[in-house]
Amino acid sequence: MSSPDHAPNASEYIVHHLAHLNTKAQGSIIDLSVVNIDTLFWSLMMGFLGCFFMWRAASRATSGVPGRFQALVEMLVEMVNDQAKAIIHSAESRQFVAPLAMTVFVWITLMNSLDLLPVDLPHKIFAWTGLDSLIQYNRIVPTADLNGTFGMALGVLLLMLYYNIKIKHLGGFIHELFCAPFGNKIWLYPFNLLLNLIEFVAKTVRQHVRRRAAVHADRAARCHRDLVGLRHAPCCRHRLGDIPHPDHPAAGVHLHDADTGVHRPGA
Repeated sequence: MSSPDHAPNASEYIVHHLAHLNTKAQGSIIDLSVVNIDTLFWSLMMGFLGCFFMWRAASRATSGVPGRFQALVEMLVEMVNDQAKAIIHSAESRQFVAPLAMTVFVWITLMNSLDLLPVDLPHKIFAWTGLDSLIQYNRIVPTADLNGTFGMALGVLLLMLYYNIKIKHLGGFIHELFCAPFGNKIWLYPFNLLLNLIEFVAKTVRQHVRRRAAVHADRAARCHRDLVGLRHAPCCRHRLGDIPHPDHPAAGVHLHDADTGVHRPGA
């Protein structure tokens, strides 16, 4: 994380754990040329791990008394299936939507569970394996990344558009955009279209914000609370200094917003 000659203070410690391993420095709020490598790696890793777990449960399923792991997977399948039946009435559509919902549920749960790991554990592993000079930054929770959650939200938007067109056909979908909810009047077409577009955008943004906001705030709070725990360790006081309690007014260190590339005060 830092050289022994320059140990990080509290602000640098939190900034380091909230920064991404990316291809280059982000120059603006929206920079499509930047790729967060850590987000891609951990999200794909958790996706493969979730698919492996479900494949393992399906390949070892028995018709007799299930084991604990099989019982857990069966409970998840029944829960997702019941919700899919309540929302989607077409049995043909449920053949794709229900497995997809099950996969996404397990995937997001595994990605969020990475936040349970100690903050410094990945960096310690990199140091033990000699990769600390190559991987200087690593934000392990993919759902705390603006790009990851927004990408999933765009995937949900594409699925909504696909099934709207598939069920209502293209003509029916366009008719609904211009004629619902206020009625089939020419002078109402712009208002109907505007309201439907706002609804699609709102659903997309809601999915993105709900996945990211809580995890991002929790990660920053955990970094600070770990520092508070270290202030009682004599071996760390000369490196990290006196760190105020999170409820103390002096705890408002300056965080670095790794998503926008700007400095802002964080509480």
